[in-house]
Amino acid sequence: MEKTQIQNAKQVVRAFYEALDRAQGDEIKAAMAAHCSPNLLWRGYHPFDEITGPEAVAEAFWQPLKHALRPLQRRMDVFMAGENVYSEPGGIWVSSMGHLMGLFDAPWLGIRPTGKLAFLRYCAFHRVEGEQITETAMYFDIPHLMMQTGLQPFPPQTASHQVQPGPQTHDGVMFDPQDPERGRATLDLIDRMVTDLGTWQGALPLEEELRRTWHEDMLWWGPAGIGATYTIGRYAKQHSGPFRAGFAERSKTKHICRIGEGHYGGFFGWPNFTAVPTGGFMGMPATGKPGEFRVIDIYRRDGDKLAENWIFIDLLHFWKQQGVDILGRLDQIAHSAP
Repeated sequence: MEKTQIQNAKQVVRAFYEALDRAQGDEIKAAMAAHCSPNLLWRGYHPFDEITGPEAVAEAFWQPLKHALRPLQRRMDVFMAGENVYSEPGGIWVSSMGHLMGLFDAPWLGIRPTGKLAFLRYCAFHRVEGEQITETAMYFDIPHLMMQTGLQPFPPQTASHQVQPGPQTHDGVMFDPQDPERGRATLDLIDRMVTDLGTWQGALPLEEELRRTWHEDMLWWGPAGIGATYTIGRYAKQHSGPFRAGFAERSKTKHICRIGEGHYGGFFGWPNFTAVPTGGFMGMPATGKPGEFRVIDIYRRDGDKLAENWIFIDLLHFWKQQGVDILGRLDQIAHSAP
């Protein structure tokens, strides 16, 4: 894959962001239409799910969000591109991650505004063909926004609630060309980590398994409802151990896209895997119902180990499958002082 093709795809997405971010009202539809295929396939977290066509995406997602958080500012922490390692669907994909920030001045999805600064964590993967975006996975942490307003949509987290920073090294926004060998090294390391994870209950103790591919002082920036954690020991205790103990019948992992550039890489699935809750996960009882996990993971490599991981999980979709409609019962959710 020539660098020029990767760089062209980056320019397409940067131009799209520039137009979208400055657009207001009906201008949002025009910005979407100018940079996206008429047959755009857009995947977003519950309650948006799959939407076809740029105008429909503008009406359902961007116009209401930009009316609620205003003026909306995009704060990117990671920007990368690469050729999909999977031949189906293949293609060149561009990913960005960070926050969409604004004053929460109007309701969104039934969440009451605060009139205060708020951040919506997001990560997007865009497939670029020629000069158009033909496919987008736009994942965002709605419960994280809810918690900033004082809502408590879930039982107490096993880890910590944070408005999450970008990479410690501040080098994740890669507008310029990168050494392809670095990207390949990152993807190889991610592959080894996913292979270890795929064993689920492997022969090695959990912390020993993690040390094969993670730095001892790893940072795991998890979604609201689980939280963020630091070091292998606390990650095992505050997320990975309880998560593995809380599920059975985990399916094999299936990704739609996996890319790497420089010291960064990531992937998404729709869903990534399914599993059956056996009780305890997020303080909830067993249901016996298989649930889908729609996930984006973004990683930073430091040398021969992974150092940071940002995770987006559609927990609203997962729990709705289990019979718990978080957005449908907002009036009953307890508040704390924002």
